[in-house]
This record gives sequence, structure tokens and C-alpha cells, in this order.
Amino acid sequence: MLTRRVIACLDVRDGRVVKGVQFVDLVDAGDPAELARRHAEAGADEIVLLDITATHEGRGTLVDAVRRAAEQIFVPFTVGGGIRTLEDAAAVFAAGADKVSLNSAALAEPELIGRIGAEYGAQAVVVAIDARRGATGADPVLGARVYTHGGRRDAGRTVMEWAREAEERGAGEILLTSMDADGTRAGFDCELTAAVSGAASIPVIASGGAGSVEHFAEVFTAGRADAALAASIFHFGVASARELKAQLAGRGVAVRYPC
Repeated sequence: MLTRRVIACLDVRDGRVVKGVQFVDLVDAGDPAELARRHAEAGADEIVLLDITATHEGRGTLVDAVRRAAEQIFVPFTVGGGIRTLEDAAAVFAAGADKVSLNSAALAEPELIGRIGAEYGAQAVVVAIDARRGATGADPVLGARVYTHGGRRDAGRTVMEWAREAEERGAGEILLTSMDADGTRAGFDCELTAAVSGAASIPVIASGGAGSVEHFAEVFTAGRADAALAASIFHFGVASARELKAQLAGRGVAVRYPC
């Protein structure tokens, strides 16, 4: 039976973990290394650290923050933000990451996906898609658009076509963030997640909108997600990953290490 993963996300700005709503109104949530350790010990299957302003500011990933966090955890660790070359990826892997997440750079240079995959394996390459539902057209889900630079720029691509191409280019996973749902705690965009899961055969990680056990259960069933990522509910003590997984298991959702 396929087990679903529960992932804790650390959005990092200026060396601190922050959280906002729909990519704005950011508030401080703590130190990356401390939160990484806390969430791993509390049952998260994986940790994702995203340097959310690296691309917008035209700089590389804060490797020191990656190294400090990696030293604290014993679960798979994905890092994204500011990775534009194979050398950037190598520095992040050397600092302790198990996977890298590519967003703006992959859209600008799709061949980068395959280059990193050839060096480190497809399982080490995650393509992150920041998505907003289409504002026009008959189907806002199929018309959903891809955004880059921390959600600031329309990439000129639909989510469905880019998800398919990312897989063809060699991505091992897709990290799909609904910009409409991000930080709202009103639930994942299950329709969008299910559409991407149907368009690609690689695992899809749902992100944006987690606020309750019901939301996770919905995205694992109706949303067809292979994994679900959350930030606010873990950072601010709404629930731990272990508590969440125990409740999901009680509802018949197969999760990793539920106790």
C-alpha cells in the first residue's frame, strides 16, 4: 500500500523562518536549525527549506542556514531557492541536503533539471511550481498559471504543461504550491492537485492551505497527492506531524510511521 508523507516546510528569509499569507505579510517563526530539529523529532517524514528571496534578490542559497539545519536532522532534507547551476546544487548537497528544489531556474533553463539529475539521480531533483488559478477561461484549474521569483512574475506557462515537461526533463517529484490557498489554513487546492497528479506520473507534493487533519485527508484522497507539506500549523503549535499522522491513520489513510 502506498504510504503518504507529511512534510514540514521552512520558508527562510534573511536567515530566519517566516510565514505569510499568499506569499505576503511575512511574520517571524524562528530559527531554521531549531525548527528543523523540532519538526523532525515531532514526526515529520521530511523537511523542506526554501530560501524564498534568493532568486528575487539575485543571490545564491544561504548555505550556512542549510548546513546548520542539516546537522540537526535525520530525515530527508530538500533545499530550494537561488539554485541556478549545477555548481549551486553541488554546494547545497555538500552542505547536507538530500534533494534540491528548482523553480525559476528550471523555467529559465529546463536542461538544468536533467543535468542535476544525471549527477545526483532523478530522486534528488524536485521541481517546485508556484501556481495561481486562471483568472479567465472556462476552466480555472486547467488554466492555472505558473509564477516565478517568489510569486512575483507570471512565467507564461500553464501549470499542466510545465508539470508534464518537468517530468520529461527528468524531475523526480513536483512540489505544487497553490498561491491562492497559501497561508490561509482553509484547505489545500484539491482540484488543482488532482489535475497535476493526473498530468504527471511522478509524485506530487501538495502545498498551501493546510489547517486541519481534514485538509490532509482530503488532499490525500480527493487531491491524489503523494505527500503534503505544511508550515504554519507546525511552527505555531496547532499540531505536530506525529499527532497529525496518528489521526490520519485512524481515518484509514496510510502514512509513514504513524505512532
